[in-house]
Amino acid sequence: MKKIKIIATGSYLPEKILTNDDLSKMVDTNDEWITQRTGIKNRHIADKNQATSDLGVIAAKRCFETYGIEPETIDAIIFATVTPDKLFPSTAIYVQKSLGILNVPAFDISAACSGFIYGLSVAGGLINSTSMKRILVFGGETLSKVTNWEDRSTCVLFGDGVGVAVVEESFDESGIISVYIGADGNMEYLLHQPAGGSRNPATFETVEKKLHTIHMAGNEVYKFAVNTMQMAAEKALELAKITSQDIKWFIPHQANIRIIDTTAKYLKVPKEKVFVNIDKTANTSAGSIPIALDQMNREGLLKKGDLILIDAFGAGFTWGAAVIRW
Repeated sequence: MKKIKIIATGSYLPEKILTNDDLSKMVDTNDEWITQRTGIKNRHIADKNQATSDLGVIAAKRCFETYGIEPETIDAIIFATVTPDKLFPSTAIYVQKSLGILNVPAFDISAACSGFIYGLSVAGGLINSTSMKRILVFGGETLSKVTNWEDRSTCVLFGDGVGVAVVEESFDESGIISVYIGADGNMEYLLHQPAGGSRNPATFETVEKKLHTIHMAGNEVYKFAVNTMQMAAEKALELAKITSQDIKWFIPHQANIRIIDTTAKYLKVPKEKVFVNIDKTANTSAGSIPIALDQMNREGLLKKGDLILIDAFGAGFTWGAAVIRW
C-alpha cells in the first residue's frame, strides 16, 4: 500500500481583522469575556465579494510559488468546506477554473471541522487506487457569511481562512502513518445550519428567522468535542503504534482554548508541544489544521522526521485524527 506525504503547504487569511473590541460594539460582550472563555482575540473576515474559492485560489498560488509546484502536475482537487461558493457546482470547480487545472477530478467534502483530515484520507485512497500522483487538498471557510452577528454566543467564535496541502506518494520515511475518521449523526442538531438545503429551502420566513446561520448548543458541543478528540487521537496513535509521548507536535482543531487544553491534558501532551493560533484566527472550521500546518511550516517549526498528531471534531458530529511523520 502506498504511503502519502505532504510536500507543500499554503494558506490565506483575509486582510480584514475583527477584534474583540470591535465585537463589543456590535453585541453585548467584551474582550475579557471572549478571551477567558475561548482564547480568541482576533478573527479574519472575508470581503463581501470574496467567496471561499477566492481564498483557496490565493492559498494555492502562494503554495505553488513557495515550493515551485507547477499547476499542470496536479491530478485532482479536493476542497473540504461547509461554506461552498454555491450548493452546486463544487467549490473545487471554481478553484480549478481559476488556477487553470482543467480536466482533472474536482470535488468538495462536507465534514465540517474534520474536513481536511477526511480530505487527506480520500487523497490517500485515490493515490492508492488510481494513476493519480499528486493531489491538492484544501480546507477552509468563509464562516462570516453564515454567522448571526446578533448572537453573542456564536458570533465571537468564527473566522475566515483557507489552508491547502499538496500530497503525493512518499518514497522515504516521511508520510501519513495513520488516519482515523468517523461520525455520529445522532447529534446533528447540536451544531448545524437549519435552512438552505432541501430539508428546509430558503423562504422569506427562514431568512427572517436567521435560519441560514450557525446554530449551536455550546455546552453540549464542548462535552462531545473533548471526549471525541481524545478518542480519535488515541485511535490514531494506536494505529501508528506510538504513544503521545513520541510526538513532537500536537496540532488540534482551533475551536476553543478550553477544548484544546483539556484534550492535551487527557492525552498527556505538555503545553510546549501543543500548537495554538486560535487567538489570531478564531475557529476557521476545515481551515483550522491546514492553516496551522502552513504557519508552522513557514516558521520552521516542522522539521523532517518530526512526528505530529493532528486532531479535529466538527458538526455532524464528525471526527478525525492522523499521525504524520514530517
